[in-house]
Amino acid sequence: MEKNYGAGNIKVLKGLEAVRKRPGMYIGDTNVNGLHHLIYEVVDNSIDEAMAGYCDTIDIEITNEGSVVVSDNGRGIPVEMHPTEKIPAATVVLTVLHAGGKFDKDSYKVSGGLHGVGVSVVNALSKKLIVTIKKDGNIHRQEFAKGIPTSNLEIIKTTNRTGTTVEFWPDEEIFETTDFNGETLMKRFKELAYLNPKITINFSDNRVGIKESFHFEGGLESFVNDLNKKEIVAKSVSFSDKIEDIEVDFALLYNTSYVENSLSFVNNIKTPDGGTHEAGFRAGLTRAITNYVQLNASAREKDTKITGEDVREGLIAIVSVKVSEPQFEGQTKGKLGSSYVRPLVQRMTFEVLSKYFEENPNEARAIMSKALMAARGREAAKRARDLTRKKDNFSVGTLPGKLADCQSKDPEVSEIYLVEGDSAGGSAKQGRDRVFQAILPLKGKILNVEKSRLDKILNSEEIKNMITAFGCGIGEEYNEEKLRYHKIIIMTDADVDGSHIQTLLLTFFFRFLNPVIEKGYVYLAQPPLFKYKKGKKEIYLKDEKALNEFLIETGIDGVHFEGIGDRDLISYLKIVARYKMLLNELKNRYNLILAIRHMVENEDIIGLEYSEIFEVLKTFLESHNFNILNSYVSDDEIKIYVQTQSGLEELVINENLFTNPIFEEAIFIYNKIKSRDLKFDKDFLEVLEEIEKNAKKGAYIQRYKGLGEMNPEQLWDTTMNPENRRLLQIKIEDAQSASDTFNLFMGDEVEPRRNYIQDHAKDVKNLDV
Repeated sequence: MEKNYGAGNIKVLKGLEAVRKRPGMYIGDTNVNGLHHLIYEVVDNSIDEAMAGYCDTIDIEITNEGSVVVSDNGRGIPVEMHPTEKIPAATVVLTVLHAGGKFDKDSYKVSGGLHGVGVSVVNALSKKLIVTIKKDGNIHRQEFAKGIPTSNLEIIKTTNRTGTTVEFWPDEEIFETTDFNGETLMKRFKELAYLNPKITINFSDNRVGIKESFHFEGGLESFVNDLNKKEIVAKSVSFSDKIEDIEVDFALLYNTSYVENSLSFVNNIKTPDGGTHEAGFRAGLTRAITNYVQLNASAREKDTKITGEDVREGLIAIVSVKVSEPQFEGQTKGKLGSSYVRPLVQRMTFEVLSKYFEENPNEARAIMSKALMAARGREAAKRARDLTRKKDNFSVGTLPGKLADCQSKDPEVSEIYLVEGDSAGGSAKQGRDRVFQAILPLKGKILNVEKSRLDKILNSEEIKNMITAFGCGIGEEYNEEKLRYHKIIIMTDADVDGSHIQTLLLTFFFRFLNPVIEKGYVYLAQPPLFKYKKGKKEIYLKDEKALNEFLIETGIDGVHFEGIGDRDLISYLKIVARYKMLLNELKNRYNLILAIRHMVENEDIIGLEYSEIFEVLKTFLESHNFNILNSYVSDDEIKIYVQTQSGLEELVINENLFTNPIFEEAIFIYNKIKSRDLKFDKDFLEVLEEIEKNAKKGAYIQRYKGLGEMNPEQLWDTTMNPENRRLLQIKIEDAQSASDTFNLFMGDEVEPRRNYIQDHAKDVKNLDV
């Protein structure tokens, strides 16, 4: 039966209903990114006031109740009656889409929230919002729920200040999570403070007791210095100018690395995909440097052709433009599309840099030398590529000899395993499904590409084999259509060497085959760590947690406790098993685990003075027949020397123990155990031990040290069979953060890495030495 389609089928979403119906259209998603977007929208309004010259302080606070408070000392949202809407202007701003001062050039010359949906969208997606406005000698206040006013805008006090405060509670009905990430937010506020050197941004997260204040007089120049983690080739420099109707600010420096690190912004909004402003800057920079080379280089140096890629090697740059009506490509404002911006930025960049090079010949010559060296490296890399192609043309097949290729030529079903070592590679070749699985064994550890230029990388045998096997080329020659496999699986041993090989490979993919990661084609295999065998029964278990849970579920048979069902007991003992693992980790770091456990299970001790903690521990140890030989107590540390069967042991108690994440988690898990309130006639760890013992009776448990210990059938069953295997897909959540991490841990600067290790040593949970 045909249904009528008439006027009644046309739904009209009034007010802010559309926002609640389709929140993703306005804030991107309803996960943590969209949640943070709410704060950014409110803060952007305050930043717009700052850019207009009316605000110099912004306070952001995350409360213990889960709300966010954003305050500024700007002019305050207008409170008088709106001429056409007949309600206060502040109420219009908070309840009507596309309403605000951003559309009036007299109010804001430039602004970030240009679509005008900012604070009204925040209101619509909040279960409650309170706006407080200081203006015209009074403090005005109004409350909303899910975008609808629940009170009128009313005067509550008088004041001689101005400004706006917005407090909102995200709606759990809309968002998958309402847990804000303080680190992510601080990174954004720090960026805003760099981009707007006249303002101070104060951030506090009451949930964890963090307070930070961001103010950078140096602006973008401070920003590039903060981003730099390497030795400097040419010192930082910044420029600012107004050209026609746009403001252009940029800063740059050169370091000894081989990669570029550039960020761009339009009206304080990050443009991760670049756009016309970034293209204009790059063109102006390239022209300024090549022009300098032609005027100042030696005759031999002038023969070296310099490209844009060469002048960006080792470059750290920030480009920020203020545009009155920018056109963005895409809903997320990721790329600036305004075509008139490019020639203006290019002209300004060329002119100011040319003048700077003339006035600073030492810096200019250092930058020129860096570009010429990059060009020579690029030409050497080209020769290496050409040589490889030439060899391939003369060989019988173009694929590397070590590669055991698959029969399928369809990249969507084909997968390649990059396997650590020839031994495991041999097992993988025998155990695989030849139809769709290719195997490429890797000998030892590949070159660390973070410390090498492209010509050296292309001379590495293992890297050449991978590039040839993939078929898609790297860098500017990358062509996804030629990629032969849509699953590239890194398969290494579950030890520290295996992890290092994984890291080296991921560094290579991130720097030279980034699109392959972005498309979701790179995976880590998850080989099992244990095999449980009892009679004909064989079970493979991924890690220690999986083994413990399996032993509990198996060992429960034939063991009964009065008044406790099997399901409750299994759930309870899994928590106990986690507690046992944490105690074992603490035992690897601290002597006298019995005393450490006593503090975990009596956390009130932690709040005492150190002299009082010592008395408690002394009594406890003596009650367990430990002989204390010596002790030392100060205001911030306790040292107790005890004679045990193993010899003299030193117990050290200080802040490092109390802030250790393993110790903190042990307290949390113990409290979960205690809350279950199950009664046994023995210690709960002994109960767990009894059940594990029952599971191990007559069984053989093998711990695999490496892939080579598995025969082909085992490797197929556990790690390669699509029906059984577990694969971990590699994703890049934050490209800039990922780049910084690779630079920190894989780069050639030792000092930042040493400092990081010293600062975070106490956070280590799994140490393989």
